[in-house]
Amino acid sequence: IILCTPPSKDGSVHPVILYTAQLTGVNRIFKIGGAQAIAAMGYGTESIPQVYKIFGPGNQYVTSAKQLLQADNVAIDMPAGPSEVCVLADDTANASFIAADLLSQAEHGADSQAILVTTSRSLAEMVNTELAVQLAQLPRKTVATESLAHSKIILLQNLEDAIAFVNEYAAEHLIIASAEDEEIAGKIVNAGSVFLGHYSPESAGDYASGTNHTLPTNGYARVYSGVSIDSFVKKITYQKLSQQGLQNIGGFVETMAMAEGLYGHARAVSIRTKSDELKSTGNEF
Repeated sequence: IILCTPPSKDGSVHPVILYTAQLTGVNRIFKIGGAQAIAAMGYGTESIPQVYKIFGPGNQYVTSAKQLLQADNVAIDMPAGPSEVCVLADDTANASFIAADLLSQAEHGADSQAILVTTSRSLAEMVNTELAVQLAQLPRKTVATESLAHSKIILLQNLEDAIAFVNEYAAEHLIIASAEDEEIAGKIVNAGSVFLGHYSPESAGDYASGTNHTLPTNGYARVYSGVSIDSFVKKITYQKLSQQGLQNIGGFVETMAMAEGLYGHARAVSIRTKSDELKSTGNEF
């Protein structure tokens, strides 16, 4: 495993990153980031080795670079980035909590998106007011303001429409700020990671609650799951059949092979099973 990380302006790597790498046994670190890091890992350079699979989120250019590399037989975890959050809230939600959740994503970058979906007009208005208050206090307010320019507060007539929208949007992070959070969660089929209730901020998932931080974005939660330890494993399957075992399933294999017109497949079974039958009777095949 190698690690690519963009250096600071003075050329150093943040000590937290170095400590984390040491803790996890990663001792090959390259000071490079962005799409150029993806290209370097995908094709290899004089100093950076070519890799088999690339993990990690990034901006739109990083995501595009990863997707392009798939055509050159380099595996990726998923399209991951830019970051996004969708909050599904009812009138039991706290407007200040929701505003903070939306801004926690907006401060990631100008291309991040924060969406509030609600059936409560009063909540939508309170969140909009609270956003202005909290945005003024945010150190990264310039970036967050650019993100909010293409973010939305969406008011729908009923919960069923709200759930349908959320499943269609397929957010990277979905916060269900509702008194019926668990019931609603059972109806969610497309999301990277779901945060239930009024005290489950997305920030907890980034740093401490135990779920992985690398999640599908841009609607790819319809077809991808988040990164897990299993993502780093390549599996090989094995099978060994006894004579009796092949006799037991051979007829099914032959029938399915013949149905597909694959006579060679069927014969690879029958040449063994018939040979065994003839041997048992003392006749030659």
